[in-house]
Amino acid sequence: MIVPRPYNLIAELTYRCPLRCAYCSNPLDYAGVREGLDAKEWARVFRQAAELGVLHVGLTGGEPCVREDLAEIVAAAAEAELYIHLVTAGTHLDADGLDALVDAGLRSVQLSLQDVEPEPADRLAGGAFFERKLAFAAWVRARDLPLTLNVVLHRGNLERTRDAVELAARLGAHRVELANVQLHGWALRNREALLPGRAQLEAASQAVREARRDHPKLQIVFVLPDHFSDRPKPCMGGWGRKNAVVAPDGLVLPCHGARALPLEFWSAREHAFGVCWSDAPGMNAYRGETWMRDPCRTCPERERDFGGCRCQAFALAGDAAEADPACALAPAHDVVLAARRRADAAGEAPGLVYRGDR
Repeated sequence: MIVPRPYNLIAELTYRCPLRCAYCSNPLDYAGVREGLDAKEWARVFRQAAELGVLHVGLTGGEPCVREDLAEIVAAAAEAELYIHLVTAGTHLDADGLDALVDAGLRSVQLSLQDVEPEPADRLAGGAFFERKLAFAAWVRARDLPLTLNVVLHRGNLERTRDAVELAARLGAHRVELANVQLHGWALRNREALLPGRAQLEAASQAVREARRDHPKLQIVFVLPDHFSDRPKPCMGGWGRKNAVVAPDGLVLPCHGARALPLEFWSAREHAFGVCWSDAPGMNAYRGETWMRDPCRTCPERERDFGGCRCQAFALAGDAAEADPACALAPAHDVVLAARRRADAAGEAPGLVYRGDR
């Protein structure tokens, strides 16, 4: 098998975070994963990734800004000549700290917002963070850094989709990601409370079309939830094809959620990054097409969607080699249809289970 080169490295520097978002993408057992890589080890990973062809690194978490050595990590990525993008909640970095990261080589920032109004945003985050986030956005733009605003949409805030675009425009963002919640990890645990109904999605889609007309210079990305697409998306551009994730303990993965699968992945603490990428059994488990079963094996879309999301297949169908249940042709698609029907029934949403709750 010819192993493709990765272009993007997602560096999960830590799973620590002051927020308690009920749709957190970190694994349910995140508390048991320790930070195994110090700044020097991250520097080695960055050098080896660049040698393999990686061009871009996203520093994320958890909340990467809780790490006291973040400026050193940024400098190491800059020395490896990577484009450095920070994904943050904007709660743990003051203006001087941001200056230190810019001086070290930071190139762009993505800021997450839980909502566009203070009360629901702070309720979902688990603390009074909203105003601090807006101040952080202003600091980013004052330093002429490109700013992406990421707003996770769900049943509780879809009616404020247009408001999210207007806020992004006021903050001077270059891009706004209106990401309908994807049901993995904590979000799957909260599916009944987060999954919107079809009418909500249609209204939000119309709001996005109007916003794109009114804000032609603002890049507006609107991502439908997998549960409503009927066609699977190529997870992370395809399993082990373009994107590599390095978890806080050094485990090299094809996506954020893959450590939950019963597969063997290798750590960048024990092996060179390139070896982890090309040779680990888990990384090769779903590359190519030989692993596919019908209907994926004979589907004309298999070279485009690569069978969809393996983690979603495992979570919803109990087998990572099954067709992604988001696909209308998947044997387990009824699981998705049943969830849609419950969401369309529009009953009172159950309470949320927050990150860290038992």
